[in-house]
Amino acid sequence: MEEMGIKRTEKTLNSLLFACVLAKDFDEMKRVFVDFPKKYGFVPNLDTYNVVIKGFCESGSSSSVYSILGEMGRNNVKPNAETFGNCITGFYKEEKYEDVGKMLEMMKDFDMVPGISTYNIRIRSLCKLKKSTEAKALLDGILSRGMKANLVTYGNLILGFCREGNLEEAKSMFQKMVNSGLKPDAECYFTLVYYLCEGRDFEAALKIYKKCLADGWVPNFSTMKSLVEGLASISKVDDAREVIGQVKEKISRNVEKWDEIEEALPKLGTLTMESEGSSSQPLGNDAIGALMVRLEALA
Repeated sequence: MEEMGIKRTEKTLNSLLFACVLAKDFDEMKRVFVDFPKKYGFVPNLDTYNVVIKGFCESGSSSSVYSILGEMGRNNVKPNAETFGNCITGFYKEEKYEDVGKMLEMMKDFDMVPGISTYNIRIRSLCKLKKSTEAKALLDGILSRGMKANLVTYGNLILGFCREGNLEEAKSMFQKMVNSGLKPDAECYFTLVYYLCEGRDFEAALKIYKKCLADGWVPNFSTMKSLVEGLASISKVDDAREVIGQVKEKISRNVEKWDEIEEALPKLGTLTMESEGSSSQPLGNDAIGALMVRLEALA
């Protein structure tokens, strides 16, 4: 670098450490952190320590952060919210809940009050562990203390409940978010539509999709195809056809595929079984099966 007229600085060290973390080469990260400051005269700063802590936590060695925090204290480098956020994430990942508590207490030592960002980290971590009910209890606690949740908070919970197959709770969280005055983002909509289709709750998926469309977003082709197939399977062919038209109007890609899928709907999807003296019934299994085979062939 010096031959090119570029001076080595702590930013150089931090960039190299960050590259090691991205590459998940944690042994190299430790070597660079230990050797390079001595070799090149670098003085580790807050960014340096935060990257190393992140690396230890991602590698499953979260207990190593205590030695880093100790070194930071000796070098008069004060940790910040990112420092503790990385530590908390790592301890949750390894289910070391006592250490999570220690980090929260340590924050007080530095006059840091856990804000919504810290709680979002805790909620996200619990949801990743499939402990979304505990995460919801955490949300209820902060709301009762007057703290306001944000889109990230609810998004983590909605995804968490969806992954656990608890679609009713996911829908409840969505409604709670809307009722609180927050506007769902694209990721939130897409997540709900996808998982509702996976759970075969196509009517609810259609309602969320319509809200999503009204805000100017459309989920990807595979999700929308799943919704259309699902609507056809429960004899809501007109809705399926309407969805196809809306998607084609919004997105120019895959128009030919949608045309073929739409062509299949009137031929197979409008079939109903009429029973004497009764209204039309949902498609029979044979008709549904034939429709699904045809639609799958068009994917």
